[in-house]
Amino acid sequence: MGHLTYPSATHTRFAHSLGVFKIMCRITEYLEKENSKLFHEELRNDLRLAALLHDIGHYPYSHLMEKVERVTLTEDELIPKKASKETGVIEAFEKYPNHEQLGEHIILNQEDILVAIGGEERAMRVASIFQRTEAADQQVSKLIHSSLDMDRLDYLLRDSRSAGVPYGEIDLNYLLNNIRISKKGEVGVTWKALTAAEHFLLARMSMYRAVYYHKTTFGFEEACRQLLRRARNGQKYDIAKDGNKIREICATSELLNFTDEYVDRIIRDAANDDDPSIQPLAKCITARKPPKLIREVSGMFEKGKSDEVKLFVQNCRFRLLDLAKKYKVNIGQFLLCAPPEIQFEERGGTFKIDEFKNFREEREELIKVFPKGSDEPKSLVDIPDTLISYCSDFVFKIQRLYLADPSPNCEKRVRQIRNEVQGWGFNK
Repeated sequence: MGHLTYPSATHTRFAHSLGVFKIMCRITEYLEKENSKLFHEELRNDLRLAALLHDIGHYPYSHLMEKVERVTLTEDELIPKKASKETGVIEAFEKYPNHEQLGEHIILNQEDILVAIGGEERAMRVASIFQRTEAADQQVSKLIHSSLDMDRLDYLLRDSRSAGVPYGEIDLNYLLNNIRISKKGEVGVTWKALTAAEHFLLARMSMYRAVYYHKTTFGFEEACRQLLRRARNGQKYDIAKDGNKIREICATSELLNFTDEYVDRIIRDAANDDDPSIQPLAKCITARKPPKLIREVSGMFEKGKSDEVKLFVQNCRFRLLDLAKKYKVNIGQFLLCAPPEIQFEERGGTFKIDEFKNFREEREELIKVFPKGSDEPKSLVDIPDTLISYCSDFVFKIQRLYLADPSPNCEKRVRQIRNEVQGWGFNK
């Protein structure tokens, strides 16, 4: 929903996929000259296909719908579980698969794509690369999925220029010209490109803070995510109830209708719903009136230590329901949300540990640099006196509380609520 904040950010995932494909063509041609035994023609073509198809499994509105199971703290919104009105039994949803898993499902079940790729065996190889499964070469698949991959090299530049901000302007050509592969098959950048690699990580951090996690964009996205979650739990809306239905859609001709319009239709219908926990969310989106940011707690925090963010969440857990009653708003109009934590690199991985399969894989995802006089690269975080080595033990966290209230007379109530929660998050 970035286009609601940055109106020119209407570029497509198809254009991005073509960009990743082009970058992959450039780098594989060079690496084939460097190590022809490893980068043979078959692998080169598999990598190009993986680059072209790496995002084919994205949902309507991308990560927004994919992450619909992300839970909130209000008890009536705990998803993916719900209580059956007839039995009182808690039912569990089959979670929506992530977009990499769905991408594999699509290329194996859509006959025209399967034929174009060259059959099931090759489709499995291609899927293993963009999923980075054990079947894929872990070093080669880093070109698709790692801290410095062709995907991020494209989207940082593309998103930055489309949004009209300077933060993602990385030195793409210099990085590509300095990617090397060692005799052991380790992928890294030359020593002289160390500054460009650090700048890349700084640009990524800046883009997340300024664009992807922009308070208005994220407010719209959380309103839509909550709306889809609540619509899924009811009986009024034609929305996939679980992961099994998603897979069914993506294995048939229904896939052609699984576009942003799939979500837009639900939003339009929900704007006329009489449910007080659904209608305000939909009206915020249709009227382009973003949820009001009540309180944000954010900052760089040392990993593993207690911080203000946790205290703010605890206050919301115990006081939000009373606040809703006091100001006569439905508890469902409050949106307590936290974007995923972000950091430059870390000594144990690039993002949170539970997002990766194991410690070894996390280590493989770090950017590596060839030190002077060395034939094998070393993780950037382990190189002394680099900015990234100093920042690797810290993480940037954000916790936000919004109020979805599209009514014209909400400003006074919003000011009062903001004043009341100002102290939440401090040990008072």
